[in-house]
Amino acid sequence: MDPVTLDALDLRVLHALHLDARAPFSRIAKALDVADRTVARRFGRLRAAGAARVTATVSSRDTGQVEWLVRLRVRPDAAPLLARGLARRPDTRWVTVLSGGTEIGCILRASRAAPPPLEELARHRQILQVDAQRLLRHLMDRQWSGRTSALTADQIAALRPPAGDGHRIVLNDLDRRLLPALATDGRAAYPELARRVGWSESAIRRRLEELRRSNTLHLDVEVDPLLLGYSAQCLLRLAIAPSRLSSAARSLAAHPETAFVGATTGKHNLIAIAVCRDDNALYAHLSDRIGSLDGVERLETAPITSYTKRHAPTL
Repeated sequence: MDPVTLDALDLRVLHALHLDARAPFSRIAKALDVADRTVARRFGRLRAAGAARVTATVSSRDTGQVEWLVRLRVRPDAAPLLARGLARRPDTRWVTVLSGGTEIGCILRASRAAPPPLEELARHRQILQVDAQRLLRHLMDRQWSGRTSALTADQIAALRPPAGDGHRIVLNDLDRRLLPALATDGRAAYPELARRVGWSESAIRRRLEELRRSNTLHLDVEVDPLLLGYSAQCLLRLAIAPSRLSSAARSLAAHPETAFVGATTGKHNLIAIAVCRDDNALYAHLSDRIGSLDGVERLETAPITSYTKRHAPTL
């Protein structure tokens, strides 16, 4: 298969899907002033090439679970196999290889009443060290700007779905069947979802609308930043003075290079992912933006070598 490249229309289609990942292609086409088939063909090409896919997840708030940020120091020759094994686990939500293959980072979900299941990882002969810290809170309420800068303000207004009401709902048996299917393909058609979960299309349509309206279900479009022209990604672990934690997190979340910010337990109380054009841009980000944050006591960086899993079935 030929290498995938993105043109201006591809970027607009992806931006539209970031606004509403289940928007009908006809609605996207109208906003972009192109044919329906053109939009469907563009996304179909990217999905078939593995360059983009829509996934879904549910926050740990709604599953009654907690999230653990797990750091594994591993033998470099074992990192790819170990990462793939972690990605297959239903309790992992994010798996990435770091520091040239000497580390693996993952988010692992566990019951609030029990510790994370780390014993089997600690016994693995290719894992040299295991560290786990609670991910206390996600602190970024916007998407990374590198994925969402292709549309005009009018196009964004035409495509943005109505705001949810935030009403809490209780997950049920249908959700436990539906959510793993949506995690695999967040744009799966209603007939396909009905076939996979064994419920009627009308019931699935109503439930999906409820999940989205309540902000229980979160849809996302996975795109490799390298395709967007960003070749340097880095995991940042920051130790911030407690009195400056909230202000530092807000400033960090506002940086255009920032793709994620979270508060954690442990000696580093903030974690972030920075995505930059190249190594020179990453250096400038670390020295200028991060260096100017008030309250930073210590910074540890780990280049992201590859992503093995970004989202996972939640139940």
